[in-house]
Amino acid sequence: MPARRPAPPATPAAPPDLFGADAPPSPRVEVPVGPRPLADRLRPRELEEVVGQDHLVGPAGSLSGMLARGSLASLILWGPPGVGKTTIARLLAERAGLVFVSLSAVFSGVADLKRAFEEARQRRRAGQGTLLFVDEIHRFNRAQQDGFLPVVEDGTVTLVGATTENPSFALNGALLSRCQVLVLKRLDDAALELLLARAAAEAGRGLPLDETARATLRAMADGDGRYLLNLAEQLLALPTDQPVLDAVGLGELLAKRAALYDKDREEHYNLISALHKSLRGSDPDAALYWFARMIQGGEDPRYIARRLTRFAAEDVGMADPRALPLAIAAWETYERLGSPEGELALAQLVVHLGTAPKSNAVYVAWGEAQRAAKETGSLMPPKHILNAPTKLMQGLGYGAGYAYDHDTDGAFSGQDYFPEGMRRRAFYRPSDRGAEAAIGERLERWAAIRAEKARQ
Repeated sequence: MPARRPAPPATPAAPPDLFGADAPPSPRVEVPVGPRPLADRLRPRELEEVVGQDHLVGPAGSLSGMLARGSLASLILWGPPGVGKTTIARLLAERAGLVFVSLSAVFSGVADLKRAFEEARQRRRAGQGTLLFVDEIHRFNRAQQDGFLPVVEDGTVTLVGATTENPSFALNGALLSRCQVLVLKRLDDAALELLLARAAAEAGRGLPLDETARATLRAMADGDGRYLLNLAEQLLALPTDQPVLDAVGLGELLAKRAALYDKDREEHYNLISALHKSLRGSDPDAALYWFARMIQGGEDPRYIARRLTRFAAEDVGMADPRALPLAIAAWETYERLGSPEGELALAQLVVHLGTAPKSNAVYVAWGEAQRAAKETGSLMPPKHILNAPTKLMQGLGYGAGYAYDHDTDGAFSGQDYFPEGMRRRAFYRPSDRGAEAAIGERLERWAAIRAEKARQ
């Protein structure tokens, strides 16, 4: 009997299909799982559980409408930290039946993008779509952002980018034109309170806080739901016999969060705009608030002093001629005293500018005069106001007929000082507010004298 031939070696198992095809189960390896943070445990499992964004995920929300129509577009989710951008992206993929792929622009480069795009193409050939979520998408440079254009345009991926920066400044116009920008709101008190209720229900006990401390806790979160739950987790870790804390006790236990403020980014421009417009609107209380917000956020007081000085010239002007020297005085006071003493001088200036009468007449007049100077070119001054230091210039009529105003009645001659051939223009039109009311009366009186002389 012939010898039994050895059996051929077993064919090795095929590697698992990364794109969802059936594959032999791999051996189960037990990996110890550490405790999950409270914010992760309470992450919404349905879009309807997302708090504070009803304008997007509520019954009449933008995203709800897209899902109902089966037409989920590529999106840019713009909002502050901790309001649900990542969660919404993950739940959108689940609801739309797309594979969720997540990248962070902080940790990813061109190679990661190419790999994600190629895997999405393979899924597409297999009939499966991809939602590519890119956190902090504004961190990608312009060339990297351009890399998204073809795969978004041909539908290889549905892109959902998340950013805390204003997309108008942070993202390419070409990418923005292919995406819909949706704004997520900072969580209000009602939304934060709902998160605290969920935290207490998950823990099976209430937070050891009285009503004032509970309100203080919400204020400390500054609209950030993730940060609020991290604070709540610290409180729930206290012994069960922990006495109820008031606002003072809470402050001693928890570190206060730094205000959201980037000195070189959008928040910087938002707050200086709020300060400027509060002053223009003659609201010193609101102006003091925005001034304090900027100081607490770490803004350089010298920058604020420079903007206040500009405001004194642009928006108060001749209605209160004291405003500009007071602005310089407050600026110099800060330079001499520094912080925090010098900030009081700036606060005094804020109140003075907020309560001063307002006029932009000089600002408008300066703009009109500049435009007129460009239009008229190199017109010579009239000869009667030209100096005549030589006989030649005297012979040409320089200085002839000049009236020395101090020798006239009221120290006003009424002569014309515009170039010959240029009609008289009124650039400065004073308001009827503050010191400009008296200036306006004076100008009207002089205009009448000038008109009378012109008729003679």
